[in-house]
Amino acid sequence: MFRFGIMHNKKVVNRRFFRYSLVHICKFTEFMSDNTPESNQDSVSDTSSETKSFSEKYSDVMGKVNETLGNVDWTQMGKYGKAAGIIAVVVIAQIIIKVVIDTINFFPILPGLLELLGVIVVGQWSWQNLRTSENREAVLDKVQNLKKTYLG
Repeated sequence: MFRFGIMHNKKVVNRRFFRYSLVHICKFTEFMSDNTPESNQDSVSDTSSETKSFSEKYSDVMGKVNETLGNVDWTQMGKYGKAAGIIAVVVIAQIIIKVVIDTINFFPILPGLLELLGVIVVGQWSWQNLRTSENREAVLDKVQNLKKTYLG
């Protein structure tokens, strides 16, 4: 019964669309039939004047575009190009990484194994670097040096 209701609604929508289209087609044909041959000849001359005005408008617009592009300081465009290139590379890299991660997640056992591998690596690093106070101080010194180097 629900399926029948959906089909009924589609038929109603299609009928409404058909009526709407038919009304516009009728209006268009009435508009076209109102033109007599003499008025069609006048419209041809109007079209040629419209074409001239369009070509004049086009040349004016292109002139303004060329003038605007002539005023641009192109020495600064290298910075924008580099920024756009970096953004494009980052976006492409993110897409590739997402595809690889989705592929890995497709296999049911792989995500669990990689998580276990991560826990093992962190545990091993912690055992080597955080077991004694001397090792912890060395790690803190490395972090401080990196902080000074990159953050100033």
